[in-house]
Amino acid sequence: MFEHARKCGITVFSSPFDESAVDLLESLGAPAYKIASFEIVDLPLIRYVVKTGKPIIMSTGMASEQEIEEAIETAREAGCEDLLLLHCISSYPAPMDQANLRQIPNLAQRFGIAVGLSDHTLGTTAAVTAVALGACVIEKHFTLSRADKGPDSEFSLEPDELERLCCDTHDAWSALGREGFERPQTEAGSNVFRRSIYFVKELAAGAEVCPEDMRRIRPGLGLPPRYFNTLVGKKLKVGVARGTPVSFEVFED
Repeated sequence: MFEHARKCGITVFSSPFDESAVDLLESLGAPAYKIASFEIVDLPLIRYVVKTGKPIIMSTGMASEQEIEEAIETAREAGCEDLLLLHCISSYPAPMDQANLRQIPNLAQRFGIAVGLSDHTLGTTAAVTAVALGACVIEKHFTLSRADKGPDSEFSLEPDELERLCCDTHDAWSALGREGFERPQTEAGSNVFRRSIYFVKELAAGAEVCPEDMRRIRPGLGLPPRYFNTLVGKKLKVGVARGTPVSFEVFED
């Protein structure tokens, strides 16, 4: 990174994110703070950031379970009420087969906290998958052009890719829906394509219905197929024409 900056004629100051940086950001009105993976073990810094009263996002790259727990406890004990974790693999870029996205719901369950993804993989696949696993925030590096060869350009998204990421993650979130067996209203029009019971012969009133008098066919305007065997042997109280959907009303009580 520094070599690239020197070639571009940029003066670089290596300054850590510390208390003085927090003070500067406060003077600029920063609405929230990100504790990067490299700083998650800096508990005094976390306490200092909590004093701002702003929401905090913490990345978990390289952190052990104990270190994550210590960081969360430190923030909460200091009074942080708005905290979010980002599952993170601190590799740049991160190999797709090591993205370990199942850790997202595991973190949420383990620590009782909302979880997102700090994504350093190439492309958008991991981010979209993360949303399907419960990620509520996606952090992704962005560049106007990878051809500019910035320090993180290799794993950054260009504008058209970022637009696709926004659309695809929104669709993934919308597709999650909710648990339960209640059928969506959009299926209502498809019920007619289910099988149901129809009379396939013309029968007179008083006739005893035989199996060959009925069939389980489409459309779904008759009784459900589960009643087929129950209806065999029952007598009709009215005559029925061939092609009539079967209903309980045509049978004797």
